[in-house]
Amino acid sequence: MTAARRDNSAPRGRGGAVAAASGILASRVFGLVRQRVMSHFLGVGDAADVISAALRIPNVLQNLLGEGVLSASFVPVYARLRAEGREDDATRLAQVVFAGLSAACGVLVGLGILGAPWLVATIAGGFAPEKRAFAVFLVRILFPGVGLLVMSAWCLGVLNAHRKFLLAYASPIAWNLAIIGALLWRGPRTDPDGAATLVAAGAAAGGLLQFAVQVPGVLRAVPGIVRRSSLAPVPEVRRVVRNFGPVLLGRGAVQLSGWVDLLIATYVATAGAAAVLMYAQTIALLPVSVFGMSISASELTEMSHHAESDVANAIRARLGSSLRAVAYFVVPSSAALLFLGDAAAGAVLQTGRFARADTVWVWAVLAGSAIGLLAGTMGRLYNSAWYALHDTRTPVRIALIRIAITGTLGAVAALALPSWLGIEARWGVAGLTATAGVAAWIEYALLRRALSARIGPTGLPPRALLPLWAAAVIAAAAGFGVKLATGGAGPLLSGVAVFLVFGFAYWALTLLLRVPEAHAVLRRLAGRVSGTGV
Repeated sequence: MTAARRDNSAPRGRGGAVAAASGILASRVFGLVRQRVMSHFLGVGDAADVISAALRIPNVLQNLLGEGVLSASFVPVYARLRAEGREDDATRLAQVVFAGLSAACGVLVGLGILGAPWLVATIAGGFAPEKRAFAVFLVRILFPGVGLLVMSAWCLGVLNAHRKFLLAYASPIAWNLAIIGALLWRGPRTDPDGAATLVAAGAAAGGLLQFAVQVPGVLRAVPGIVRRSSLAPVPEVRRVVRNFGPVLLGRGAVQLSGWVDLLIATYVATAGAAAVLMYAQTIALLPVSVFGMSISASELTEMSHHAESDVANAIRARLGSSLRAVAYFVVPSSAALLFLGDAAAGAVLQTGRFARADTVWVWAVLAGSAIGLLAGTMGRLYNSAWYALHDTRTPVRIALIRIAITGTLGAVAALALPSWLGIEARWGVAGLTATAGVAAWIEYALLRRALSARIGPTGLPPRALLPLWAAAVIAAAAGFGVKLATGGAGPLLSGVAVFLVFGFAYWALTLLLRVPEAHAVLRRLAGRVSGTGV
């Protein structure tokens, strides 16, 4: 047996998830810094609305053709070839996918620039004509960087399959730095419209940087990737292509959900609604990204490294522990968004043009996000399980149900409910995130039921969540007390103090309640200190 084969088949712990989480956390921290700089120069107003919509269009397309679809269609097949010792076939598969993706990206960029007016009309139809024209201008600046971001997702897929998670998930730091640098360079000398233009230019340049920082890692992982090849496809190319369509539809349904939310927000009769939705989603997605994406990405790779006859057993063996790990971190995140969302929003966003009233508005939207945070994160794990089984159609059908629920309930909650309740129209944005949370729980329940029917019982028993919620609520009360005591210290210092106390209290309480994941954190910290841990 070759060394490569031994490496691929060796049992794996949580090292991949930790590496992925570390990379994602680093990139998300820089993302929060980017949002803070953007809020400083843009605040909550028309320019912030426009750049929020403009950034969403390439982001959706990147996720459709890039990270999400490639992770589900390419990585399981590529990893399986390596697990079977077919390294040459795996390399040829990566080359063929790269060539096809490069051609698709060239077409995508051209169509995006030409079709920018139509794209803006579909995602920001509620904008006034002058705001829509500005959005078209920004989208055309952004699109050249979109193709490079899609190609960077190919790099991420290859690196993930080789268990090089840290570099893959830390690479968006380069994209964030490009935007931050552009704003700090020229932002103080321009108005909000000019600042929004700088964001678009920085994002386009950041696409090139994000791709470039991953290329050396890919070359080290797959030295043969640059050799001449006939690009004659290995048989598994057909499987990637078969997976691609259904996964594209499934991911498209998820992205369409966010697209519809933004479209509805543009019809809310208040300037800044689209921007507030973007600000809130950036904060709410932090725990989903760090804990949900990291674990689901590493688990997809590990599940896919098993022979086809053993994949179902691998899923059952790994899914339970992964769900517990996700819940341990996401339950307190939900409590924090619900009870301490103003401390989080104030620490990240309240500076310059972004006022305290804007912070409270974002808090309301974060509270809505708290409803479905756990369900959405656990749903990612179930999607990874389906992709490891090479079943991409079941998640598509369930995702379509979710989008129908999200669109219907979201429109009612955002546009009609405020007038029914006699409150300001701007609070309807919170209805968007709350109804999306309801839809996430329905999607999770359907995914779990379908997978359990396929491979046997799966899921997280409710009794496992009780100590987590008890600890999270008590810790939130402690954090709330710190928030009241440190209100005069400024939003940044107060927020840091609040979440230090909240995090330590939650960990200590779960240790006392003998939650296994709390003791795992303690062991990992002890290992780090002693130099023996992962």
